[in-house]
Amino acid sequence: MTIQLPDFKGGLRSYEPRPEPLAVTSGTPFSSRTVFSAAHVVADPFADTSPDSPAAVDWDATLAFRRHLWSHGLGVAEAMDTAQRGMGLDWAGAAELIRRSAAEAKAVGGRIACGVGTDQLTGPASLADVQAAYEEQLALVEESGAQAILMASRALAAVAKGPEDYLEVYGHLLRQSSEPVVLHWLGPMFDPALEGYWGSSGLDAATDTFLEVIAAHPDKVDGIKVSLLEAQREIDIRRRLPQGVRCYTGDDFNYPELIAGDEQGFSHALLGIFDPLGPLAAEAVRVLDTGNTAGFRELLDPTVELSRHLFQTPTRFYKTGVVFLAWLAGHQSHFTMVGGLQSSRSLPHFARAYELADGLGLFPDPKLAEERMKNLLSLYGVNQ
Repeated sequence: MTIQLPDFKGGLRSYEPRPEPLAVTSGTPFSSRTVFSAAHVVADPFADTSPDSPAAVDWDATLAFRRHLWSHGLGVAEAMDTAQRGMGLDWAGAAELIRRSAAEAKAVGGRIACGVGTDQLTGPASLADVQAAYEEQLALVEESGAQAILMASRALAAVAKGPEDYLEVYGHLLRQSSEPVVLHWLGPMFDPALEGYWGSSGLDAATDTFLEVIAAHPDKVDGIKVSLLEAQREIDIRRRLPQGVRCYTGDDFNYPELIAGDEQGFSHALLGIFDPLGPLAAEAVRVLDTGNTAGFRELLDPTVELSRHLFQTPTRFYKTGVVFLAWLAGHQSHFTMVGGLQSSRSLPHFARAYELADGLGLFPDPKLAEERMKNLLSLYGVNQ
């Protein structure tokens, strides 16, 4: 049994799908690491929308996917960039997502943290406008009962004149937050509008400002999420954090080594790649809980090739691969995305993603994944 997959040279190659999925077991909650998966949203394929229309979300399928993640012990990082914040999902849609997911988390006992941003702003904004937008979203997240993740703001990056503006805005938000938050530093490879965040295009100076914010309010910062795709920089930041402030890796290129850690510490995780890797990632963390670092790396290291493939430049389109794999895995009935983003990756990219994910045993029903891959290929004119 083989399938013909397009390569990156305009030809076809034969691939033999894996007959059985990877065997994983559910178990007790994690003890050594706190782990969040940034979860995607499922579009409503029957909605009469355009890329410029407000998002039409299939709420049943979206919440079912969150229950899938919770069932394996993972926390859900809701309304983050994986959920297409600012790339198809506007603030009204994100607010509804937060409310629904937070209620679902409460009902099933799942852990949830939600993104707080400023994406309700349109057009030029003042520093006061940015602060007010953050406050509105923070209030909604806190009212929902979820933990807040203070996301990087395009509007703040556009209006801030220097580090002092970041210190002012974040200081104000941390002083008024009712519970410790997660601070999120998202690099420009994920969103080009965030170039020069923290008031400097130089990462050393930006890091100093970032750490200054934390040092001024360590009791209000549960942790930081660093998404710069530079393992050593994350390690350096991690070692400079005040005691009790966690580092949640957002590095989808180097996460196994960062979670495993070294003699001076380790990172927890808040990762988009843990959306498709959920059960496998959970299995690996439970192995790590036993003190078996080598076993953890043996399970998770082989997933890096898939992650680097999905997150290849332009990195912001990694969401397309995430949703594609959710469709192949049977978590949703279609491959349609909010804003039409299903068109943002090539057929060879999809083929390689299928091959890598199948090789890892990520598909609960390999035959279903093969059939769906063949259906996609036929739409592109590839006959088996």
